[in-house]
Amino acid sequence: MLWLLARLPVEWARTLGRWSGGLTYRLDGRSRRVAERNIALVYPDLDDSDQDRLVMETLRETGALAAEMGHVWLRPWTSTKDLILRVEGQNAVKAALESGRGVIILGPHLGNWEVLGLHLATLGNMVALFEPPKIQSLGPLIQRARERSGGKLVPTTPRGIASLVKSVKAGGISGILPDQVPDSESGGLNVPFMGVECGTAALGCNLIQRSGADAFLGAAFRVKGGFEVCYVPAPTSLYGDDLKEALTAMNTSIAELLETREAQYQWQYKRFRTQPNLGVDHYRNLKVSRSDFERRPSCPQLEQLQ
Repeated sequence: MLWLLARLPVEWARTLGRWSGGLTYRLDGRSRRVAERNIALVYPDLDDSDQDRLVMETLRETGALAAEMGHVWLRPWTSTKDLILRVEGQNAVKAALESGRGVIILGPHLGNWEVLGLHLATLGNMVALFEPPKIQSLGPLIQRARERSGGKLVPTTPRGIASLVKSVKAGGISGILPDQVPDSESGGLNVPFMGVECGTAALGCNLIQRSGADAFLGAAFRVKGGFEVCYVPAPTSLYGDDLKEALTAMNTSIAELLETREAQYQWQYKRFRTQPNLGVDHYRNLKVSRSDFERRPSCPQLEQLQ
């Protein structure tokens, strides 16, 4: 399927992907239910019809994301590079690298983060972490695809993290996904994202502290005919010693980055899980209607937070 989609014009592939996303919406399965719950949490002021419209749009954009991966993973890098139509903010990134300081880009699940990673390797010596996917046969394909613009992938082990830090300290560049819920209590803290407390991984902020790197937020947004890559300097509070304050600043910056591009964020991910679980389970009873969910908080702790 990826091979076939890679041979279609990218907008034709996206059209097919958006059609499949619309089908996902109509099937009313897990992806739609999670997106509905997330959007109800972060956009409570939207009426039901506007929330429903955003759910449909985000499922369609996720379909477009999947369909364009043939171009991103399988076509030659020169072909994928031609899809990057505009780049904003790269001069600031280049200035940091030219001064000898390393750079870490915090790239959330927004737009097409695979394109963002490929572009990073064109700016400097790029080392990034790689954890093989659950579908093992996809691992070699993804690794080859991510390295073909000049980057190097290292495993998510202590040795791999040490290699990344060493590279960034030497003036290199790296990218980190900052919006994954940590698997363990030691992996992060519960801080607000768009007004809702959720488990937030500390890896990005810790690597910035250890490497002394300059930090930027980054995304590759989907635009007609290709992508628009954007880099935004991280706020100064993200560099502080107070981890909770730094993670809160990071989440605020992510929220600002997705403004006006809300449909391109991966709302199908259970972003608002807490770690450790504090009794707040926003994803319990996903088959309950939106109106019932709004009338009946899932637990007393949630009611206090609201």
